Amino acid sequence: MRTIDVQVHAYEHNHPGRPWVGTLHGPQSANGAEMTAAMDAVGVDAAIIVSTFNLYRYDPSYALEVYATYPDRFRVVRPIDVTDPDIEQTVADWAKVKGAVGVRIMLRDELPSDPADPRVNRGFAAAGKAGLPVNFLCWGRLDHGTELVRRNPDTVIVIDHLALLQPNEPPPLAEPWADLPKLLALAAFPNVRVKISGACTLSREPFPYNDIWEPVLRIIDAFGIERCMWGTDWTRTSGMLSYEQAVAPFRNTTRLSAGDKAQLMGGTVEKVYRW
Repeated sequence: MRTIDVQVHAYEHNHPGRPWVGTLHGPQSANGAEMTAAMDAVGVDAAIIVSTFNLYRYDPSYALEVYATYPDRFRVVRPIDVTDPDIEQTVADWAKVKGAVGVRIMLRDELPSDPADPRVNRGFAAAGKAGLPVNFLCWGRLDHGTELVRRNPDTVIVIDHLALLQPNEPPPLAEPWADLPKLLALAAFPNVRVKISGACTLSREPFPYNDIWEPVLRIIDAFGIERCMWGTDWTRTSGMLSYEQAVAPFRNTTRLSAGDKAQLMGGTVEKVYRW
């Protein structure tokens, strides 16, 4: 089974032809060639590119360019604007794009705080109708996120980054797993999947980050291995560890069987994103 990273970010250097809208934690570029070289160096076969909102907002064009150059290595998830009055059509059109496998909804501070707000729920419903999973970033707003999950049982919802706030640079957080019980409660919803992505940044120990395993195994036990996906969130995590250091703890662990490891590091990704 292939090793597939469920979340990476690919972007080119800032230039007038495609200017950055904001800033991103990471190197000045992680273009397609650089991303594939990093993957090749550690034996990662493929990855889901999540088009970076920080740099490109709702424009996935660069991620699609990378996919077009390396169609065997990548698929693409794009952020969607839940305040878009034509969101149903936007999502339906995206579902027809070659290489597109999902959308992303982020509970940013400026978005409506009411889980009943029809705009946010329209985004989930549109994705469900189009057969696309929603990659859902709700860290720091997990109570709100849980209610949105409850309201959208017909959409496959992939929880980004364990729904736990993660540092971009040292020092490690004092209580990185404080919201773990709230994440585990989401296992009760059969439409929920979870990205065990960026997990190494939650460690309070040096590489190989052995202290992550007690909570990670609780997550796998709660959701089942068939609902869990490994990922690095490279390059956001580059201030905390190298790409190799994000891969090796999961590849080398003896805490998972070979079959479970293959499922976590590729099998579930292929099923959820229909790759």
